[in-house]
Amino acid sequence: MILSNTVTEVVTMTVVAVITIIMSDMRKASREMDAAFAFEVFDKAPYITVSFTRPDGCPYGVPLSLVRKDETTFYFHGALEGEKMDCIASNSKVALSAVTRCSPTVGPKDGSFTLQYKSAMATGVAEVVTNRAEKIEALRLICLRFLPHHMDAFDAAIERSLERTAIVKITLTEPPTGKRKQYDKQGEEMKWQRME
Repeated sequence: MILSNTVTEVVTMTVVAVITIIMSDMRKASREMDAAFAFEVFDKAPYITVSFTRPDGCPYGVPLSLVRKDETTFYFHGALEGEKMDCIASNSKVALSAVTRCSPTVGPKDGSFTLQYKSAMATGVAEVVTNRAEKIEALRLICLRFLPHHMDAFDAAIERSLERTAIVKITLTEPPTGKRKQYDKQGEEMKWQRME
């Protein structure tokens, strides 16, 4: 049991250290993008991976359909019970990551095997929403993002399932960071936030 706890603590410290390094000191600073870019990636990504910490200290990441309300607030929905809820009850800190426009390619100038991508990362605190009005607002935002052409069925769905649906709010603790590798039409990598 002592060995198991020690291993768990080492794994947890390693995950926290890796996230801290990624969030605070990007190795390729020329590819770093601003918070507005990161929010655009989050808004366009079909899902966002949310990384939790299990009660035993092990990491748990799962892709979820999130919606962003503003520059600090994201929501997702799910079951009232389960692994995500256990994680939040044990440790409310979470990390978000998303990738869009991910395509393997050969570097136009040097023939290197590489990847063009747009990515975003953020950290925050998750909490289960208990206020009925906020739950409905969050579900409305989720439906408007993923099923905008079916809003005529929204009220009936709320009536049927609101009480058995959990809503989790993630509040960012700092602005998100973005990263990009992209080539322009002349085959030059676009660095230092340069746009076409």
